Amino acid sequence: MKKLWLTVLIASLVAVLAACGGDKADDAKDKDDQDETKLVVGASPNPHEELLEFVKPQLEEQGIDLEIETYTEFAMANKDLASGDLDANFYQHIQFFENQKKEYGYDFANAGEIHMEPIGIYSKRHKTLDDLPEGATILLSSSVSDHGRMLALLEEKGLITLKDDVNKSEATLEDIEDNPKHFEFDDSTSPEMLVQMYENDEGDAVLINSNFALDHDINPREEAIALENEDSPYVNIVAVRTEDQDNKAVKALVEALRSDETKEFMLEQWNGSVVPAK
Repeated sequence: MKKLWLTVLIASLVAVLAACGGDKADDAKDKDDQDETKLVVGASPNPHEELLEFVKPQLEEQGIDLEIETYTEFAMANKDLASGDLDANFYQHIQFFENQKKEYGYDFANAGEIHMEPIGIYSKRHKTLDDLPEGATILLSSSVSDHGRMLALLEEKGLITLKDDVNKSEATLEDIEDNPKHFEFDDSTSPEMLVQMYENDEGDAVLINSNFALDHDINPREEAIALENEDSPYVNIVAVRTEDQDNKAVKALVEALRSDETKEFMLEQWNGSVVPAK
């Protein structure tokens, strides 16, 4: 009888100890889960998504689980950021960002400048800008936030002259002062469709943002007949809600995207078609 009692007592103690051990293991697991921070970032496919994938291991080492949501409908990335579905987004340049804030009243902050994607002038019909004929049709983006940038590029290349008193980042077609070759400007095409217009040989020249060119395996350095200078102010940024601009995970993301390792990757991967911010 004593032996039976002793056996039951020992079994009970083992069960209690096992349960305590299990609780400790569960507590440790819960603690590990709590220590990992999830960061959901919206991005366009190229180069933004690829850059985020590159820095993902760096963030994992810091306990940050980077989840990337890919967007092709760019306005949605800001709507989802505003609603809280995203913690940050990475796809837009500063001027577009500021226009979106003004138009929709977004309470957003610029968490960091990352890179610049030069706009290119492309043509299936002409090999140089000098070859553009009298009355040539030039296709521009329908996005008003792109107009100033594209017109400034055309002025920089000597094709047009803008009015002296105009803020070039806000210039419109009405701000063209001199158009010596009487070019016709068509701004009816959405930015993401300009590559298709170029490939279909629509117009004498098409101005295309490099991210859209890269999405279609077009190398701007090799194919464009002219490119925007690398000191352009149209820098792509990480955007967040203002309340999150000091978030540690966001700061770690920006630091990783601006690291020397990432800059080197940018230059090697895109050969000057994506330029690190200074």
